[in-house]
Amino acid sequence: MWDGLREHAVTAMGTLRLISGSIEVCAGLLMLYFQSLEKAMAINATLALVGPTVLSLVTATGLAAMAEELSWGRMVLIFAGVGLILWGIFSD
Repeated sequence: MWDGLREHAVTAMGTLRLISGSIEVCAGLLMLYFQSLEKAMAINATLALVGPTVLSLVTATGLAAMAEELSWGRMVLIFAGVGLILWGIFSD
């Protein structure tokens, strides 16, 4: 049963990353299409939300699939690490 969950988690994680990469490529193409620094900055600001969201979703998906194998201490460390990454991204 858990092997099936792990396979679905890997599929979901890979799919989320492919969607994220597609969004990044589309954003780059939009920047080139508009040829405007202001619009490029607006598109880039929007991407600043996509990256951390995908990071959080992919990490949560992987942890949910590994929950049976990880101790609470290790899970806390992983969440703390992700929290520090997000803090670093969004802090001044």
